[in-house]
Amino acid sequence: MLQSIITHPGGAHKDEFLACAVLLSQAPVAIERRNPTEADLDDPTVAIVDIGGQHQPEKNNFDNHQFPREMVPTCALSLVLKHLEIYEDAREFCSWLEVAEWFDCRGPQDTADWLGIDPDTISKLNSPLDITILRRFGGKTHHAPGEPLWEIMQMIGQDLVDHITNLRARLDFIAQQAEIWTVESGTHTFKALFMPRTDPLPEDPSNGLGYHIERLGLEEEIFALVYPDSRGSGYGMRRFKDNPRMEFTRLENEADVHFTHNRGFIAKTSATDSERIKTLLGKAFSC
Repeated sequence: MLQSIITHPGGAHKDEFLACAVLLSQAPVAIERRNPTEADLDDPTVAIVDIGGQHQPEKNNFDNHQFPREMVPTCALSLVLKHLEIYEDAREFCSWLEVAEWFDCRGPQDTADWLGIDPDTISKLNSPLDITILRRFGGKTHHAPGEPLWEIMQMIGQDLVDHITNLRARLDFIAQQAEIWTVESGTHTFKALFMPRTDPLPEDPSNGLGYHIERLGLEEEIFALVYPDSRGSGYGMRRFKDNPRMEFTRLENEADVHFTHNRGFIAKTSATDSERIKTLLGKAFSC
């Protein structure tokens, strides 16, 4: 059981901030920003993050700076997520994680080159949230439970862990329930993913469907998603990856379609019969 967390003093960075936040989701302890002692490094009740020159997860030491220069980008957050055995899922579900690893290990220029963008673009993506939170975190040597920033950090860490673990469980559930439909539209056919209504109904019934399609390798074949309407007894219909061949404004005069967005990417129907929904999808399709 952790008793405290130590990370480096001076300027704060996103990787150690998030690594500490994730650890707070496991143990609500104080954070000290100072150099660790040898006794700290040997004490498994003290987590040492992004400092100390050691990666010894059995002692809760999570530093990446001693790794070889040519190693695949791995930051302190990576090490903490690996220790919690959720790193692979985090890489799959959090597209920002690999960018954070590159930025910490390779710097802004190499990261921009890897992304194929101008380095100035990276600074344009910063927001007052990034700047203020990291500045406040770096501005104090001690952060304790009850303080606003500490409480925000714990919320961020808990939400991140919950997102990763809940989405994995959600994907396992989708894999058991979802159906891949072949829909006819005149002389053409296309595929749609259908998620049936379950009891209880998830808070966000469409959550995870895109990930499931990617795992099946059907990104280029599926044009539409169909999932339970959380506000009614029918279903929502939505373009997958904003495929322009699905134009749901074509359904605005259908008696059992009660909503179509004027941009054509989504519609809602009171229909529950599978064949009727397939008919509506076929009418929304354009060559």
